[in-house]
Amino acid sequence: MIVSIGEILADIIFYDNGKLDCNVGGAPFNVAVNCAANGGDVAFAGRVGNDVIGRYLIDMALQTGLKFADIQKDDARNTTLAFVSLDNGERSFSFFRRDTADYNVNFDEINFKKYGKPDILHLGSLMLSEKTGRRLADRIIEKVDAENIVLSFDVNLRPDLFPDMAKAREYYAPVLRRADILKFSEEEIYAFSGKNNLSDAAQTFFRQDRLLLVTMGSRGSAYFFNGKSGVVPTRKVVPVDTTGAGDAFFGAVLAYIAGKKPGDLCERDILVALEKGNECGAKTTLFKGALKI
Repeated sequence: MIVSIGEILADIIFYDNGKLDCNVGGAPFNVAVNCAANGGDVAFAGRVGNDVIGRYLIDMALQTGLKFADIQKDDARNTTLAFVSLDNGERSFSFFRRDTADYNVNFDEINFKKYGKPDILHLGSLMLSEKTGRRLADRIIEKVDAENIVLSFDVNLRPDLFPDMAKAREYYAPVLRRADILKFSEEEIYAFSGKNNLSDAAQTFFRQDRLLLVTMGSRGSAYFFNGKSGVVPTRKVVPVDTTGAGDAFFGAVLAYIAGKKPGDLCERDILVALEKGNECGAKTTLFKGALKI
């Protein structure tokens, strides 16, 4: 079982003709759905407002392949919105997120007992921008430490929420130290490491038995694990919308390696996982929005 905790939100996509689309989004939710689509046994826990958008997101979540879609309703806060603009398929984000629901997940309302002991607990990053969310992340780290659960983390830096890189490094630090499976984009690993060479940047985050993954867009993805490293190329596509490509990649990777402790992975496991992840990431760029539900 893989348990993903973090933001579920509405991606509001702007088009040149003035049209708006409302799509289900939120990186840890996207990862969970993609993991389930690749055969993973997955639960998702998140929080939305008890409003029209929140109820829409819950309805959509129940139509996915998730084993459990445990989405809390917040009567006091609205659902988080991410406004997405596209430029030749590349997206940028602007968030409507002032005391909204996504980072106010109530840890005590998550029924971990029904999940058993997860193989992997996957954590979303947007919660780290707020004190309430950082307390939630601390409790999740306490749980994985106490129960010896593999912690997966996608850096997923959003400059709109973390405009101060020094603060971002501070807020991310506890999770970056603890994560057993850690995914960056190429731009993110340079920003967090302060290095401008991929090998040097990866060395900054080296830890024995930690699987470090770096997505590199059209050039594929890289891995670093116990002194071994490599790049797995991806197929060339003409992207329509890159929203959710990294989440599709990571969901497929987690589905493939679930059940294996990071220390038990062989290089062949990693290569196959990244091949599957690259393929799913590329396919996601061929339609608008992060998910097809």
